[in-house]
Amino acid sequence: MRSPALSIALVLLSAAPLGAHDPGLSTTQIEVRRDTLVATLGFAPSDVRMLLAPAALPPPSSWTPSDFDAAAPRLRELAPGLLEIQSDASALVWSEVSVSLASGNSVLFCLRCARPPASRLVLHSTAMGRLPPGHRDYVSITDERGSILLEKLAGANDADAVLQLPACAAAAAAPGGPVGGQATSLWGFLRLGIAHIWTGYDHLLFLFGLLVVCRSFRSIVAIISCFTGAHSITLALATLGVVHLPGRVVEPMIAASISYVGIENLARLGAEPVRRWALTFAFGLIHGFGFATVLRELGVGSSGRGLAAPLIAFNLGVEIGQVAIAAIVLPVVWQLRKNPAFIRRGVPVLSGLVAAAGLYWLLERTIL
Repeated sequence: MRSPALSIALVLLSAAPLGAHDPGLSTTQIEVRRDTLVATLGFAPSDVRMLLAPAALPPPSSWTPSDFDAAAPRLRELAPGLLEIQSDASALVWSEVSVSLASGNSVLFCLRCARPPASRLVLHSTAMGRLPPGHRDYVSITDERGSILLEKLAGANDADAVLQLPACAAAAAAPGGPVGGQATSLWGFLRLGIAHIWTGYDHLLFLFGLLVVCRSFRSIVAIISCFTGAHSITLALATLGVVHLPGRVVEPMIAASISYVGIENLARLGAEPVRRWALTFAFGLIHGFGFATVLRELGVGSSGRGLAAPLIAFNLGVEIGQVAIAAIVLPVVWQLRKNPAFIRRGVPVLSGLVAAAGLYWLLERTIL
């Protein structure tokens, strides 16, 4: 019969090759002007490769300007079919199309067309059907003064958005418009926070490495509280734009924190390190920057408006997901720790796997 410790080890081994990132995030930002609609769609290079046949395309990570120049002709051909807008019984035709590269990590498609006289528009993202099921698209529609007409976090099963266009751009009173969109968006951010922690194997493995050596409920509460408090601080500061660390710095540091925790567990021979709460808080600050990357990729905070509610909803989702995982894993770990053999052999094996996974991600994010 397979031992519980071996079962956990196999789960960790199977999780590592899956990578440590979400299924995907993209943005659809539309500005409704007096006589024009301007749509800007942002995708990661890895998502663009899924939308096109990967042959002759640059690698799926960050693109250089020369990478982008080589792919630009095919991107311009792809652009008009990424977003369909229906006005009454007819589909709008994009009159201008352009593509650009933003910081090597985002391919931007800019589409323009004349604003129709109709008051109701139906938006359909054709890209969502060609991306992984967990992919999310943050839809933000504003007027030319920056007032939000509609916000929505769309998924594969909910790729359409309906916009009521008032005669003037003051959409605050549009029935079923911003109010319904805001509620949908907040629920979407809550779900995104839960999904991010559940599919963020690096964050989960870091937390597991911390908790596997805990001997008391008090230390568990201290570690989870410190991790929550720390990443909440940097999540808010980074999303507000007060502090910013680029992903190329944050992601390797997150991987290094995982490896460090595993190695420290091995050095302590399964015993709980002294003042691990302090280490948790320090590394939690780094993980908060990783959480903030999700919101920044979605454009949250870029306009300085409507930031508090998405930030709180996303962070609450992260905490719900984190507590749910802890509630499942901790009873198992507590039961296993009653067996001295698990402390002598199981904890070192699991800690070694944590250290190895962290090292793998560190190499992947710096060298590979």
